[in-house]
Amino acid sequence: MAKQMKGILLAAGGASLWGGSGAAAQYLFSQTGINTTWLVAVRLLLAGLFLTIISLIKVPMQVRQIVKSRRYLSWLIAFAVFGMLNSQLTYFLAVNYSNAPTATVLQYLQPVIIIVWLAFSKRQWPRRIDCISILIALVGTFLLVTGGHLGTLALTPRAIFWGIWCAVAAALYTLLPRTLLTKFDSLAVCGLAMLLGGICMLPEIIVSAVPSLSVNDWILVAYIVVFGTMLSYTMFLQSMRYITPSATGILSAFEPLVATLLAVTLLGTKLTGAAIVGSLLILLTTLLQSVPANYFQRILTHNFLLAIKRKNK
Repeated sequence: MAKQMKGILLAAGGASLWGGSGAAAQYLFSQTGINTTWLVAVRLLLAGLFLTIISLIKVPMQVRQIVKSRRYLSWLIAFAVFGMLNSQLTYFLAVNYSNAPTATVLQYLQPVIIIVWLAFSKRQWPRRIDCISILIALVGTFLLVTGGHLGTLALTPRAIFWGIWCAVAAALYTLLPRTLLTKFDSLAVCGLAMLLGGICMLPEIIVSAVPSLSVNDWILVAYIVVFGTMLSYTMFLQSMRYITPSATGILSAFEPLVATLLAVTLLGTKLTGAAIVGSLLILLTTLLQSVPANYFQRILTHNFLLAIKRKNK
């Protein structure tokens, strides 16, 4: 199999497993009444434990270096609490108060939040493509939240709050570990962050009673931990060895696509036309941000030169 095709399959597969975990969580919340925080705690603790064990086998020196260094450990704790735990908890809360497609799409407002943050922190205007992305995202969010009707809300205030905060948390998840990821293996960093996030939620597991679930429900919980967290993340990381980050960014669109297909076909979730258009506009901003810098300028220049050549013939 060609390396590029292998990378595409890994990225698309990882994103699809992520999307499946959102639909699985929606089913558990609506049909079993399972506690959101309990599910997040179990997910982080078990996935973090397994990924940390794998990291100790693959890169044991890096794990020890992170833990022993006060500077790196401080960054890791900040990432674990404000990035990893924050993003996982707010995403599942958004799913609980809305549905998997809506929560997943709102999470994709993350690039816009990063654009705004970097513009303020660096005190410079965003690029033209960034401004276009922000405008498209705002229109898409308006359609998704209001259903295209002024003065009405298609989502509850709680769903809107957790959906937007989920995007903020996803932005923190992207920005916080940059110092660590430039020096250490990403699997070690995220495994330790998941484990620390799970430890922070450990009181929830101790205090809460184990939910009364059927065998099929426990299978869904296992899917969220193993396939929707561990395997999906590992596959997505592996894809970056074979294809460019921009390609993985584009293929990440499989996450909301799969979440939507599963929620609509299996869970009976209904989406209005305005919600579908709004979702597509928000996803378009991610695609625009995944395109390499000056890509559109190069395309326009190329077409302009071709037009001149044809005219001179």
